[in-house]
Amino acid sequence: MVNTPISFQFISEPSDVNYGGNVHGGSVMKWIDQAGYACATTWSGNYSVTVYVGGIRFYEPIKIGEIVKVEAQVIYTGTSSMHISINVFSRNLKQPDFDKKTHCIIVFVAVDENGKKLPVTKWVPETEKEKQNEAYAIRLMDLRQQIEDEMKPFL
Repeated sequence: MVNTPISFQFISEPSDVNYGGNVHGGSVMKWIDQAGYACATTWSGNYSVTVYVGGIRFYEPIKIGEIVKVEAQVIYTGTSSMHISINVFSRNLKQPDFDKKTHCIIVFVAVDENGKKLPVTKWVPETEKEKQNEAYAIRLMDLRQQIEDEMKPFL
C-alpha cells in the first residue's frame, strides 16, 4: 500500500481569529484532527477515531488571510493504531514559500460500526527518512507510557 501524504490547503478566515488577532489554536487543532482523520481513514479503509494527540508544538502564529497547508502522513502502524505526523504551514498570499507553524503526532484507531478495534495494514518504512520517522514514533510511544504512568495517581 502506498503511504501518500494527505494535504489540505485553504485560506484562514476571520472566523478563525483569536483574541490576539491571529488564528486560534483551537482552529489549528481542528484542522490537525481533520487531516489526521482523512489520512488514517484512507490508510485503514475504515472509520477511524482519535485516541491520542500529543506534543502539539506551535512555532509561530498563523495570520488571518494566509494560505494554510496541513500535511498528514502515516509514520507508524500497530495492530489497529496509526501514528500520523501532522505539519501545519502557512504563507502570505504574496509570498511563494510556506513556513512551518505547528507540528504534532496524532494516533488514530480503526473501528467497526460498534466501536470495536479493527486491524490495519502494516506500514513498512522503505527510505531512510521513513525509518527515522518510524523510530521517532516508537520513541514517542515510550515517552507517552512514562507520562501515563506518572499521571495515574491523579486520574
